[in-house]
Amino acid sequence: MQSRTPAGRTGRPRSAAADAAILSATRQALVELGWSRLTLGDVAARAGVAKTTLYRRWPGKNELVVDAVAELFGELELPDRGSLAADIEGVVLRFAAILARPEARSGLMAVVAESTRDEALRERIRASVVEPQKDLVLEGRARAQARGELPPETDPAEAARTVDLIFDVVAGAVVHRTLVSAEPADEAWVRELTRLLLHGLAGGPAEAAPSGA
Repeated sequence: MQSRTPAGRTGRPRSAAADAAILSATRQALVELGWSRLTLGDVAARAGVAKTTLYRRWPGKNELVVDAVAELFGELELPDRGSLAADIEGVVLRFAAILARPEARSGLMAVVAESTRDEALRERIRASVVEPQKDLVLEGRARAQARGELPPETDPAEAARTVDLIFDVVAGAVVHRTLVSAEPADEAWVRELTRLLLHGLAGGPAEAAPSGA
């Protein structure tokens, strides 16, 4: 997270170290206390900062928890493993590894549950968590098109719909597998998901990922 002073305000700039400590403390509190018992005062104490410091950064629990979750998913990157199938397998495995972390599970499930009653929270999740991850889909498609694995799309609206669908299929499948079914998203499962995504139910086998990649 970048450290900056909000527009129109003067004084000391935000501390990146304080931000990191607060977000880490938020995730720890979620695991130990759950959403209902988490308070900003407890987070401030865990992070070793004054409550006023925390409130200057986040106006409430919703905003704080979403940013704490978003920081985790900000670690997700698209590996370049030489082919579209291998790239998909690589990023899905990394996504599943993040979801396997207790702080990711607790934080994501908490904010999603709360967002069913809070439209503003849902919009914040979309902006802070979902949209940045869709950029990985755009990156992967552009890379596959440059390799000649996918045809270019000239209609921006159709391309945007494709990106949305790919993201929904992949993210929905992995979240359901790991958080709802509580089954492992291991290499064998990810390989089958990739085959289904690239070739459909009646298609042939997807290109195998390079050995040892």
